[in-house]
Amino acid sequence: MSRAPERDEDDLDAIAPPQPVFHVEQALLGALLLDPHRLGDVTGIAADSFSTAAHAALYGAISTLPPPDPAEHAKNTTWLDHVLATASEQARGLTASYVHTLIQVCPWPRHAPAYARMVEAEHARRRLQTAAEHLLQTIHDVSLPHPVQTVLAEADALGAVVDDIASRFPPRAGALPRTALPPPPVPPDRSEAVEEEQLLLATATAHPADIDSVRWLLPDDLTVPLHAGLWQCLTALARRREAVDPVTVLWEAQQRGLLDDGSAPRDVIRMLAEPAGSLDYWGERALQRSLMATADQAGRRIEAYAGDPANTPFQLVVGARRSLADIAAIRTRWQHATGPVPTRRPRHAPPTRAGPPTTTAAAVAPTTRAARATR
Repeated sequence: MSRAPERDEDDLDAIAPPQPVFHVEQALLGALLLDPHRLGDVTGIAADSFSTAAHAALYGAISTLPPPDPAEHAKNTTWLDHVLATASEQARGLTASYVHTLIQVCPWPRHAPAYARMVEAEHARRRLQTAAEHLLQTIHDVSLPHPVQTVLAEADALGAVVDDIASRFPPRAGALPRTALPPPPVPPDRSEAVEEEQLLLATATAHPADIDSVRWLLPDDLTVPLHAGLWQCLTALARRREAVDPVTVLWEAQQRGLLDDGSAPRDVIRMLAEPAGSLDYWGERALQRSLMATADQAGRRIEAYAGDPANTPFQLVVGARRSLADIAAIRTRWQHATGPVPTRRPRHAPPTRAGPPTTTAAAVAPTTRAARATR
């Protein structure tokens, strides 16, 4: 075999990553170099399925060059020379000695399909990890003009990767990820969220009739436990059609034990007595913040699952789909909050025997919520 001069033929071995997949890739490439006809038994992978540029270049060369005649291949290294020359165009560090090493380290060439399946599984894990990283980067990109839409698009892209992995690996029972989840990140400055949630609660107290229009907002969407509890008080009072004002809300909060954390009743009343703006607007702001936090938590969980090489592809699918379900649930509420408001049909009073039927005027509802922030 002809040899191209190289600076150091041992460079590839020196920088070889210690992960098991590296040795799996070596075994697969060795099998294909020794018995090129086994390429027909290999499915589910491409050059970009390999973890190193050198291995990707070699597989690309093997899969694109015409296979040699088996009898001629057993006598000379002509085909191997062509593979090395072609692969070296993409990975200059390749040497003839490394090609021979690949052939020598392959235990059984007939196991090539099994090796390929392992390479495919590891590639699936890397793809999922990359997609989760993209989602997290998008969430924290403060320059986005439409952050929610962009984040949801990245979540859809992540979901497409999960679906593709699921189609390649059949499900197995009891395959749940056992990866320990990372600790929650350090919370950012919540001063803006706290202020907006206070305005939300005060505005709802001043306009309890509007609470029904923001049924898509849940207590868990608020960042402060006291605020979440007060929102429960407000929705409960509105549902029971009881009087709503700062004092009645405070009393409800006491009945629920919300003041046990040391919150001063006077401070609660003062907070609830300072409304501003539109309840819909503050509700959407809180929901958007909750959506981004939910997507961040889901992305971190999926990233942790994909970063654990002990998880099988189907374990990754199960864990990722559970995490994406959280995003899907809050996406539905976001669509209810920001989508067009259906115009209500006129409700006609039933006719009476004493006189002609009477009707109530049709309720006119806005078709969009675009002007909420200015109300």
